[in-house]
Amino acid sequence: MGLWIARHGETDENAQGRILGRRDPALGAAGRAQAQALAAEAGGHGIVALYTSPLRRARETAAVVGAALDLQPVVLDDLVESDRGAWEGRLVADLAREDPEGHAAFVAADPAFVFPGGESLAAQGRRTRAALARVAAGPQPALVVAHAGTIRAALADSGAPVPPESALAHGVLLELLL
Repeated sequence: MGLWIARHGETDENAQGRILGRRDPALGAAGRAQAQALAAEAGGHGIVALYTSPLRRARETAAVVGAALDLQPVVLDDLVESDRGAWEGRLVADLAREDPEGHAAFVAADPAFVFPGGESLAAQGRRTRAALARVAAGPQPALVVAHAGTIRAALADSGAPVPPESALAHGVLLELLL
């Protein structure tokens, strides 16, 4: 049994180094290829349930996986990426230069960090915990397709080390130990 999670395939805005948050771009060409690779990898794990964030990049990735596994993705609103307020659409490199303290707290996954005009990492953690509890109560093994922030929140909740978002590859399976 198990609970697996994967970051959606890459968008063109991801490739540019932009913070997406609740922005809703489609997958780029690389992201569609990553979704296909994820589907092939997931096929080897006996996945029987598939969940996704409501954002397009996650839904498109989950649709590719679902088609390969003959599963219908279930959308869970609590899997949505954090509301990144004034940072959404901005280049990460610019934010690191303009707000080094905020950027450092974000990279370190400090639960007290709040995106300017947006959501705190602690609030995202609570939403993620609720969504994953619902997934864990259902059929296993299950796959969740979501976002880097969601994955980091899940890792933090489990007590695992939390890498920077830039270290979380698109379309790669990670096993969650809850």
